[in-house]
Amino acid sequence: MPADHQFEHLPLILRKSGDARFPRPILSEDPLTIRNRTDRAGHVTSLRRQVDTVSTAWRERQEERQHEGFPEIAGIPLLLKIDPTLDIDALRQTFEFEVVSEEEDGFVIVASEDLTLAHFQQKLDDFVASIEGSANVARILDLREDETQEDRLRRILSETLLREWPTIPDDAPYLCDIGIACVGTWEVPRKPSRNPRWKAETWARKEFEWSQARNDAYQKWDQLKDERMAAVENIVRHYGGQILLDVQDAPVDAPSLPDSFTLRIRLPGRGLKDLVLNFPYVFEVTEPDDIELPQQIERDLDQIKALLDLQPPDPGAPFVCVIDSGIQQEHILLAPAIDAETSRCFVHGLAPTEVGDHVRPSGHGTRVAGAVIHGEEIPKEGTIRLEAWVQNARVLDADCDLPRQMLPAAVVREVVRHFHEGGRRTRIFNHSINADAPCRTVHMSAWAAEIDRLCHENDVLIVQSIGNLKHSRPSPRPGIQELLAGGSPYPDYLSEACCRLANPAQSLQALTVGSVGYGAFEQDGYRSFVANAGEPSAFSRSGPGLWGTIKPEVVEFGGDNLRTGGDRPSVSTPTFAKSCYPELVRSTMFGGPAYDRDQIGTSYSAPKVTRIAARLQATLPDEPCLLYRALIVQSARWPDWAEGLSSERQAQLIRRIGYGLPDIERASTNTDHRVSFISHGEKLIGPGDCHVYQVPIPSDLRRPGYDHDIRIEVTLSYSAEPRRTRRNPRGYLATWVDWVSSRNGESLEAFLGRAIREDEEPAREGSSLGWNIETNPQWGRLPGVRRNIGTVQKDWATLKSNALPEDLCIAVRGHKGWSRDPEVKARYALAVSFEIMGREIPIYEPLRASVLKLQAEVEGEAEVEVEA
Repeated sequence: MPADHQFEHLPLILRKSGDARFPRPILSEDPLTIRNRTDRAGHVTSLRRQVDTVSTAWRERQEERQHEGFPEIAGIPLLLKIDPTLDIDALRQTFEFEVVSEEEDGFVIVASEDLTLAHFQQKLDDFVASIEGSANVARILDLREDETQEDRLRRILSETLLREWPTIPDDAPYLCDIGIACVGTWEVPRKPSRNPRWKAETWARKEFEWSQARNDAYQKWDQLKDERMAAVENIVRHYGGQILLDVQDAPVDAPSLPDSFTLRIRLPGRGLKDLVLNFPYVFEVTEPDDIELPQQIERDLDQIKALLDLQPPDPGAPFVCVIDSGIQQEHILLAPAIDAETSRCFVHGLAPTEVGDHVRPSGHGTRVAGAVIHGEEIPKEGTIRLEAWVQNARVLDADCDLPRQMLPAAVVREVVRHFHEGGRRTRIFNHSINADAPCRTVHMSAWAAEIDRLCHENDVLIVQSIGNLKHSRPSPRPGIQELLAGGSPYPDYLSEACCRLANPAQSLQALTVGSVGYGAFEQDGYRSFVANAGEPSAFSRSGPGLWGTIKPEVVEFGGDNLRTGGDRPSVSTPTFAKSCYPELVRSTMFGGPAYDRDQIGTSYSAPKVTRIAARLQATLPDEPCLLYRALIVQSARWPDWAEGLSSERQAQLIRRIGYGLPDIERASTNTDHRVSFISHGEKLIGPGDCHVYQVPIPSDLRRPGYDHDIRIEVTLSYSAEPRRTRRNPRGYLATWVDWVSSRNGESLEAFLGRAIREDEEPAREGSSLGWNIETNPQWGRLPGVRRNIGTVQKDWATLKSNALPEDLCIAVRGHKGWSRDPEVKARYALAVSFEIMGREIPIYEPLRASVLKLQAEVEGEAEVEVEA
């Protein structure tokens, strides 16, 4: 009898929601805080001396600026060291400081508009007298008397600018990206809780008053942003500088987040020094990124004639936007899938219609588009219906570079707006563009943060390459050849700081893709770096991302370099090693074949993952992009050889290949031996909320006589509003989210009691399911790795079928981030999969019947509650 299903993904059943129960955090105060509390007078005397020194110096500086006719600048920057147990928002609430930037080692850059610091000094007096509301003075461990501002500069300048700072000529022109904080000293007030004795009109009035206060706070932030922008413009104008904010020769708004905005500014040296030293709200100054160029292999090859019939995608097929160097749109292997009507050039100085790929010798965006359309192998014959439409957003010039007039964050925002808000409502974007250097780790870059914001606000997925290492390059950014010559063998050199992922691959919301090689190759004195298929490519940059996030999340085949023998090997890509390079469409604008194996790079592994996302949109068109990201990561596996590595080597491997190679079939469909459960639609969760999902496992699969290996995988994908001035994921996101599971032998009731806060203390039942990563770096099998830092959180475990629990329950929990607005929530999607690795018995139908039965029970319970 034929099955009454198409192996579709099954629904995850929300069993219960409520307030999350969190274990009480254990915080240890700094010994200095305890000493300060004991010796209040001594601590205050020390702080007051520091305040007097700093305040006097700053007032004198302001008077001197006014006398010499420099632009007026309000405020004073301060560098504080605080106890790690102090909530950073207490600096605003208690002392009326504006938090400009959270730094390393407990340091915080703050600003005060009052040069005398009168409010802070009053709190010092209160602390000596033990007056309520002053206790946090003990947690202010130090206020730096940083007259030369060396400590502050070290925290806000890039390494290059810090090195050059003492010798910057007054008249030399500088081009910099400058981050300006605009947090203010107010917050959204706490939403009132309803008193059961209040009348309806009383509650309505209080709700209205809170709503008005909330709106007032947001209006004040908008006004503050405008004021800060005007102040910066005044300084730039005074020195004859220029703010560069245009895309396709049209002015655009500065890329901004709730706490900051970023400007690309051209200024003479004296103006740059004035702005950085005296404008207290500057938190980051960097030089513009150089864009990574494709790794070319020069060749002469005969024209290969393509003999096949490519049919255009269906009219309702997904649209994928390729953000790159343009596309050779009339190419025989691409033309049927190109949505030429929407193509646009965003390059400064070029017309919107100049959308061709002029990168010599054989294009870049053309190759990326080909990988989106065809994937791993280009078809050679037959009639083939293509799966997705490709849109062309040209942002790179003929040198495969981003013109200096174009701020990357502004460019990616304009592209996403243009294509997502257009008639096609494009939701999937491929961004195979990286800076030519490892990303900075102080703050999330403006480029990466803009990607995070766009993904959260627009429900889009941006697939991002991780970046490449050069064959050869001098220090301080050595190439592969120099790393080997320096004594760092493959793959160990990939753990060095110079091999860290390249901006904007550290974006939390982007799906970051690395590259792996095809396998061992040896010929004419050259051999491949990889010995097994799926090992990291010699050129593929590595994670972790900021704050220890797992990056890349996935990898695809992007090729490999080859090397000669000896202690000082030569590294190259010889033309005879075709099997080491991916098959790619190539531009024929400057001659050559229509496709070949003649380039390598993470630029070409990323679009293969984008192709999976397009398949998922076609399969699940009404689901959020967060679910597509979850299912891609859920489908990823390490190669077989990786399973035999030690825990320490696996911990290194996850930083290089993430969760492994995704599979388009595993992501988009199921089989008799594999089943995926998914959340449906937009799921919102606020701080302190908990959503518990239940997957019932039928007794037939848990028979004592069965001893089959069952692999369980869980992936949470979420997004929240970001801000840049904090240096940890809890402060970067408005709300952060994680998941925990039920234990083996733990009943549904016991898990609900452990996950959701109720009056009774929860019972402790069962044992761990044996997750590989876990939420604590010391609990899982991979030492030093945590699953709950990033916005994609996957874990997996393999259990014997006779040891499976009656139910697998997953609790998704919301935690307080930077926002105090209860209306600000995170969005999430959740996927849970079961697979019988030996395929001994079918599991799809039993699990499907079990979950549909539970779904009917839960819906029936809900109806009874409504009737009651």
